[in-house]
Amino acid sequence: MPHPQGPAAAPAFPRKTRDMHNHHMDSTVWDRFAFRDDDIIIGTYGKSGTTWTQQIVGQLVFAGAEGVKVAELSPWLDLRVPPADVKFKALAAQKHRRFIKTHLPVDAFVYRPQNKHIYVARDGRDVVWSLYNHHVKANDAWYEAMNDTPGLVGPPIDRPDPDIRAYFLNWLDNDGAPFWPFWENIRSWWEIRDLPNMLLIHFNDMKRDMPGAIATIADFLEIDLDDETFETVCEHCSFDYMKRNADTVAPLGGAIFEGGAKSFINKGTNGRWRDVLTAEDCARYEAHAVKELGEECAAWLKDGSAA
Repeated sequence: MPHPQGPAAAPAFPRKTRDMHNHHMDSTVWDRFAFRDDDIIIGTYGKSGTTWTQQIVGQLVFAGAEGVKVAELSPWLDLRVPPADVKFKALAAQKHRRFIKTHLPVDAFVYRPQNKHIYVARDGRDVVWSLYNHHVKANDAWYEAMNDTPGLVGPPIDRPDPDIRAYFLNWLDNDGAPFWPFWENIRSWWEIRDLPNMLLIHFNDMKRDMPGAIATIADFLEIDLDDETFETVCEHCSFDYMKRNADTVAPLGGAIFEGGAKSFINKGTNGRWRDVLTAEDCARYEAHAVKELGEECAAWLKDGSAA
């Protein structure tokens, strides 16, 4: 007689196998962090809808409240500044459900099955156009924080090439330069997309249907809101609202960017590269995406659920 089928095997959760250090990051901070089981971790490569997702989660946690200081409440924990102990103390004092940001690949991060993890991705070309805006508007205070804070590992970050196409090609040819590797970041989170405590979302899907994306995130986080509160949350997560309230959203209130917080909340649009990159540039990027990610992931990264 055949044996009865046993219980399904427990999912294999990723384990941290290395550290990542550069002008921005120190992944060892997660080794010392005192997690709570209801913590929400928001991950991205960067410039992929991170701040927007933090705003959504903050609005869900605080039920559509005005004046939620997302940048203050939801730190980028693996950023080298301010010191880790400053961030630890601030997070320990929070009584609400915490939501914290990382830009690490999974294998340099402490992934816990008890927590909820949201990873947001965006086409690399759109990432670079947003990244360039961020980099070109960084002021002297930004460079001092990144390059002069003790503990720098690796080379400092320099001012950007004024030619945005050259900036993109350098980023493509040198895997994320002058920031950090792109493809391994996307690939590592894509590979764990089916874990029960993991939600993978795409910037394009958030743009196409923001209320639907917010509802998906709320359901994933097990947060129930009445219809009126949900409408308020949606209004508070609109680009116009975030632009008007940029001081509560932008890191350090935008003090590290020329033009202040409103320059950090830039355009939120895709496709600005279309008038700059050549057909050959785009073909090379897309071929590289398939090589690094495989066809399914590359197609999803390009278009989201419309792929």
